[in-house]
Amino acid sequence: MKDTSKHQGLRNQLVAILKEKGIVDKNVLEAIKIIPRHLFLNSSFDDFAYQDKAFPIGAGQTISQPYTVAFQSQLLEIKKGHKILEIGTGSGYQTAVLCAMGANVYSVERQNELFKQTSALLPKLGIRPKHLSFGDGYKGLPNHAPFDSIIVTAGAPIIPKPLMAQLKIGGRLVIPLGEDVQVMTVLIRKNETQFEKHEFGEFRFVPLLGNKN
Repeated sequence: MKDTSKHQGLRNQLVAILKEKGIVDKNVLEAIKIIPRHLFLNSSFDDFAYQDKAFPIGAGQTISQPYTVAFQSQLLEIKKGHKILEIGTGSGYQTAVLCAMGANVYSVERQNELFKQTSALLPKLGIRPKHLSFGDGYKGLPNHAPFDSIIVTAGAPIIPKPLMAQLKIGGRLVIPLGEDVQVMTVLIRKNETQFEKHEFGEFRFVPLLGNKN
């Protein structure tokens, strides 16, 4: 598991691409610059890992393209020490970026194969989220709520009510909403019952798995 100066050079190029695409949050860019994305992929992808593309990671899932990771991370408006719930741990790359930004990350993964893989990988890379769990993302983690922000890394047909309930007042929920194509949506919790909704263009995600009821 090597991270070489060549990899660092490729990360610097990736950061330049993300800046051109409109990512301005310095914390996000710094995290992308330091997290070795190639180590979250099968070694056969080593030469492509810093292209701004999504790649398969097994179990029918993908590692999101770096722009999507950066865009969602920027929408969260993370401050150091923020308590973040991530729905869909996947490869662990987004988890690692959030940790590098100084967040306390609680993450849920629905695919047992990926959960085991990522639970083993992150500590090897010195990345320590607060809590990783195997379970249904639609339910969130009520025992650890409330959260400063929640990020959903798969396409959801609806906004799961349990996630809305687990958000602090003033907190932000970033979720790609829709069936085939998703609209990146931010909900800001104004008080116990009211949420403000903002939309930020179309993306494509794998579907969020779990019991939707």
